[in-house]
Amino acid sequence: MKVIITGTSSGIGKAIAAHYLNKGVSVIGIGRRHTIDHTNYQPVVCDLTDENAIRELAVEEWVSTEILLINNAGMLGTVKRLSDQNEPDINQVLALNVVAPALLMNRLARACGDKTALTVVNISSGAAKRAIPSWSAYCASKAALEMLSETFYLEELEKGRTTKVYCVAPGVVDTPMQAQIRSVDQVDFAASATFHDYYKSGELVSPELVAQKLNRLLEMPYSGVVSYSLRSIE
Repeated sequence: MKVIITGTSSGIGKAIAAHYLNKGVSVIGIGRRHTIDHTNYQPVVCDLTDENAIRELAVEEWVSTEILLINNAGMLGTVKRLSDQNEPDINQVLALNVVAPALLMNRLARACGDKTALTVVNISSGAAKRAIPSWSAYCASKAALEMLSETFYLEELEKGRTTKVYCVAPGVVDTPMQAQIRSVDQVDFAASATFHDYYKSGELVSPELVAQKLNRLLEMPYSGVVSYSLRSIE
């Protein structure tokens, strides 16, 4: 098996990469920055907000008998009510959180064809299913990612392929994104105190635990269910 992960420089992506590298699996990391130094780790420098850069990736060279694609790279965007933003960054948020996964799914599925077993994991969020004020772009992007995942699975099913597709909400995880959330003034983010409380009370999940739970999910028989919360995985 070969594992392809976006956004491996820190947080969940780095923990998932380390998990598979420790198991002796080859990992290809895609992103602007790389902090992993391992014999079985292949860094691929790519700005995932640039559609042309994604189209130029040599994905055909990555195909083996079994591919696991994990679209982990994501951004929260500006945390502020939409009407208070001078220049909303929704295009950049959607580019990284939705368009990049869609393009990689497209390119890998076409490269793999009917002969290579393909599994896709898109890292989602609870924000995909509930509106959080000041997170308009992020909520919209994760909701779109959920629907993209569901639709892609049904399309592959129509073609008679055995492609497995997951859209996984990892929970509230101790990552740089959480640090960004805590840095926002309550004037711009009404729920700020809640996230500070998560941190102070030790309720943040470690990226390493997320990697372990994701591995357990992927080892279960595939049921055709696409959307999962890792909170339900023991």
